[in-house]
Amino acid sequence: MNKKRNLYFFKNYFEIFFDNQTLKVQKKILWTMKIIEDIDRIPEIYLKHLKNTSGLYEIRVQVGSNIYRIFCFFDIDNIVIIGHGFQKKSQKTPKQQIERAELIKKEYYDSKK
Repeated sequence: MNKKRNLYFFKNYFEIFFDNQTLKVQKKILWTMKIIEDIDRIPEIYLKHLKNTSGLYEIRVQVGSNIYRIFCFFDIDNIVIIGHGFQKKSQKTPKQQIERAELIKKEYYDSKK
């Protein structure tokens, strides 16, 4: 099957988060990322645009009652840049997590110059 998108893991932000998860959570994250790579129109349950950001998205993963978010954004040619992740403890995505994602995005584009 042809991939619709390619995932690019910028630095080790995601890896640090991923390595700290249980095997069950890791499997669900990988499964969700496969959907993002392969499906033409991704349901919002898995990938949601964050309002009031510079084009940030969150990859949404739920395992039991635990909720995880992985920040990402798009670059040219359907490349999805994967930033950091965190376990969500409240209804709203914490402002500091969004700010961190914005900084990672800026760092990514600065590194391309």
